[in-house]
Amino acid sequence: MSSSPAQTSAHKPTAAPKNLPERLRDFASPMALTVVGIIVVCACAAFWFIAGELPVGVVLTILVIVMGAVVSVALFAFGQDDDTGAQGPGVTALVEALAEPAAIASFDGRLSATNPAWRDAGGNEKRLPAGEGSAALFVAMREARAQGHSRALVRLGSFDFEMLLSRLGDERVLVRAASQGVLGTGLLLNHELPVAEGIDTPEEAEAVVAQPSVAPAFDGSDAPFGQALLEGDTLLAAKITRVNPVFTRLMGGSAADLTGRVWGDLIDAASREEAQAKLDAKKTAFEVKLLSNKDLPLQVRLAHTPGGYMLYLFDISEQKQLEQSLAQVQKMQAIGQFAGGVAHDLNNLLTGLKLRVEDLLHNHPLGDPSYGGLNEIRQISTRAEDLVRKLLAFSRKQTVKRVTLNLGELISESEVLLRRLMREDVKLETEYGRDLPDIHADKGQMEMAVMNLVVNARDAVHASGGGRVKIRSAALTQAEAVAQGWADAPAQGAALIEVSDNGPGIPPEIMTKVFEPFFTTKPLGEGTGLGLATVYGIVNQADGHIAITSVVAPADGHGATFKIFLPIKVHVAKPDAPKVEAVPVTPPKVTPKDMSGAGRILFVEDEEIVRGIAARLLRQRGYEVTEASDGEEALDIIQSGDKFDLLISDVIMPGLDGPSMLKKARPFLGNVPVMFISGYAEAEFSDLLEDEVGVSFLPKPLDIKTLAERVKAQLAA
Repeated sequence: MSSSPAQTSAHKPTAAPKNLPERLRDFASPMALTVVGIIVVCACAAFWFIAGELPVGVVLTILVIVMGAVVSVALFAFGQDDDTGAQGPGVTALVEALAEPAAIASFDGRLSATNPAWRDAGGNEKRLPAGEGSAALFVAMREARAQGHSRALVRLGSFDFEMLLSRLGDERVLVRAASQGVLGTGLLLNHELPVAEGIDTPEEAEAVVAQPSVAPAFDGSDAPFGQALLEGDTLLAAKITRVNPVFTRLMGGSAADLTGRVWGDLIDAASREEAQAKLDAKKTAFEVKLLSNKDLPLQVRLAHTPGGYMLYLFDISEQKQLEQSLAQVQKMQAIGQFAGGVAHDLNNLLTGLKLRVEDLLHNHPLGDPSYGGLNEIRQISTRAEDLVRKLLAFSRKQTVKRVTLNLGELISESEVLLRRLMREDVKLETEYGRDLPDIHADKGQMEMAVMNLVVNARDAVHASGGGRVKIRSAALTQAEAVAQGWADAPAQGAALIEVSDNGPGIPPEIMTKVFEPFFTTKPLGEGTGLGLATVYGIVNQADGHIAITSVVAPADGHGATFKIFLPIKVHVAKPDAPKVEAVPVTPPKVTPKDMSGAGRILFVEDEEIVRGIAARLLRQRGYEVTEASDGEEALDIIQSGDKFDLLISDVIMPGLDGPSMLKKARPFLGNVPVMFISGYAEAEFSDLLEDEVGVSFLPKPLDIKTLAERVKAQLAA
């Protein structure tokens, strides 16, 4: 086989470097001695011409100086020549002798020598490869310069090599391929081709290279996904020839059982039709279901190989669970938004109803035939307010209102409702401790927490064939609370609410997950997984702690126990008033509180019922009220120049909402106080009121007494 010019030039013999005696002999040639003599004669003549005489000492001095200078120049040249000879032809010959791709490069990337394997892979480039991966290469070169050696992945032509870098002096580095050679391919470079008999021309050599010399690479033993090699013209009719361990595990068989099977026969009929449709659409990734395990979601990815396919199989069970959790989150968000919207509309209707009923009660006092009916309507509206509060709590838009509650009274009032939630085969028991303390918490939230625990216990007991659910309340000292599970119990002690059952209990492997959002052991569609997560949030918001213990059936005393610990409310004793002799006095005459006042009010509310009744009742108490049905209308009124003493506005309105309207109207209003009314919690829009002063909040549903008192207080301030 003929060699290329590059290869021929690369293999020219190189003369061996000369030693020092030989170089000195070359230096002491007649021509060199003649030059030295001419320099000495010229120097002596110059000195004689200037001084008028030429002593022998001067001649010797000039001769010594010239010879010293010439010898120094010669030694410097010899040193440079020796360095070139030692690092140039010798190292170059070593690189040429290496079978793997190798090169000598400077630290700026320039190549000073390459061997045939390097030129075969990457051409006759004068610099190290640039482009993708070059940054890692030059980082490795800096490491080699500092540490003496390094590694890097280098792409030469269309091949990837793992290169070893070794420092050569201070300016150069040896770059050579590791023993593994080409990464991820089974191909041979031109210089590695076996010599075939009867091949004498480059054309015949190219024909040999063009023939496929190896089968498609298959090495998936360590892959975290399934991999199989299929032979056939179509995927569904192709036969499995090789598989990796993960593929056999996903398919539920052994390599011997799967080898030779038709891939299409292993998947479900419906999945086969979907796969064929994806293939017809030129898709290379799609989901399949196995005939042997239809509940296992798998994703297939394809790569064409000569004579068949390389098939990659991925278990996407976790991905599907995440998708279901995301869908559940989105569904709960939609339900929460819907519940919040319903509560907002109900609040508006209840506000109109309450204001109207109070107006009628004012005109039909006790003793009037209509008083009884109107009072019943007011009681019904109060029950409707409780329903709205629950809807707002569900949608996380309820304002937390902490009040002082007696633990016994809280459980006693909740018990009436909880008994109605029990099933026929589940009995509810209660146990009240002595001297139950007071707590400081939101009543509605605590009732919700107890209800969620009881309902969960009821379902667990019912699923196991019936039993009992028990609620126990007690007062604990700090030591008792620590012993029962609250390590950070306060010094004043804790109030305990314990909900236990004799159901099957909670297995240890899921004990740590029960408070996670959307975690549930109930069948699909029967639970959202939000109950215990809500309880956990409520207890923590009340500065308390919740603990859980469980005994799994059929062990004695099986069942689950949830303990809610809450700090005991500490009552500060008021100082005793000095004793004063009792003087009989006549009881003071109770006079109704004055709700009247004076001032101009702009009332902004999109609900006509609320706006009309509230404005009329305020006018009856002496105020001058201007009405606006939305934010745009209110802004027009304010910008027209009308002056007001108070602005009352709803928060959520179509178009321009209350906070946005206030920001635009503030330059015209000046320091006029503002009162927002809304069924949502104040925290829902407080971030929209940054840098605003003189703003107060009044929750819906409104009553005329509270509204009149707040208006009078705002105007007085």
